[in-house]
Amino acid sequence: MNTPQLSVVIPVYNEEEGLQNLFDRLYPALDKLGVSYEIVFINDGSMDRSAAILREQFQIRPDVTRVVLFNGNFGQHMAIMAGFAHTHGKRVVTLDADLQNPPEDIGILLAKMDEGYDYIGSIRRQRNDVWWRHVLSLAMNRIRERITRIKMTDQGCMLRAYDRHIINAINSCKEVNTFIPALAYTFARNPAEVVVGHEERAVGESKYSLYDLIRLNFDLVTGFSVVPLQWFSMVGIATSLLSACFVVFLLVRRLLVGPEAEGLFTLFAIAFFLIGITLFGIGMLGEYIGRIYQQVRHRPRYLIQAVLDSNQERALRSEIWSRSGDGMERRSSLVPRS
Repeated sequence: MNTPQLSVVIPVYNEEEGLQNLFDRLYPALDKLGVSYEIVFINDGSMDRSAAILREQFQIRPDVTRVVLFNGNFGQHMAIMAGFAHTHGKRVVTLDADLQNPPEDIGILLAKMDEGYDYIGSIRRQRNDVWWRHVLSLAMNRIRERITRIKMTDQGCMLRAYDRHIINAINSCKEVNTFIPALAYTFARNPAEVVVGHEERAVGESKYSLYDLIRLNFDLVTGFSVVPLQWFSMVGIATSLLSACFVVFLLVRRLLVGPEAEGLFTLFAIAFFLIGITLFGIGMLGEYIGRIYQQVRHRPRYLIQAVLDSNQERALRSEIWSRSGDGMERRSSLVPRS
């Protein structure tokens, strides 16, 4: 099998209404690049007809299309990880299936890689999201950069390009919880960013709720830094010193002024504030411990129901025919192997 120059990885979750539009724009855009390519779709346990539509598309373009069918919903990043494991291209581009990032901009990323960069991030030129996503994204970007020291102007844009050596490094990782753009940044020798377009969703709704975005950023922060734990250690030290000073102050005041009932509610407020800090710190520590617990169980990160791959089918068919002389029954129809 000839190694393609480009692999495009696209996770799909309940996108039946927009998949045909994706096909109509993606394949012509890649054909115009003038490079050999393959497209790996990963169906992340869709509950609509997405899997059936992907099967149909595989039958139409089996020469460049590969479909990975998950046995359930394991999340966008696990779907991309599975896609990476099934790519062969020298360069790999990730793209969302909702067409908010135009597939025509893939050429911009590849042109930047031609300048010698091995990892290309993207910045959305004009975000067409609701206002709270802008605010939350800006806040999370700044917090993440201060904690992890990973500089990504727009961490929410998944239109990114990776050199093969980065993909191989990512495939060697066995992390249960991770954030792929940040993980790739840690392996990149010479990263860069480019500006790409951003369009409104033509159909469907975003699969990321506010809770999902916060949870994703917890994965990012706890997966790439222990700074939050260090912060709480320093807060604990500072609080202990302030508490000791406050106790000395109250003791001196009692000796000079005498017992008094005033200030009781102030003490309550201080106590509740310290309790809140303690609970938040316990919760942060629990996030780290929970991820350790998930990791040490060694459960599979995802389960694959089937892989639709014409190359595997041809290889399997060739093997069966070559062994048919030993009395094996020849078979012309094969079920894709998972």
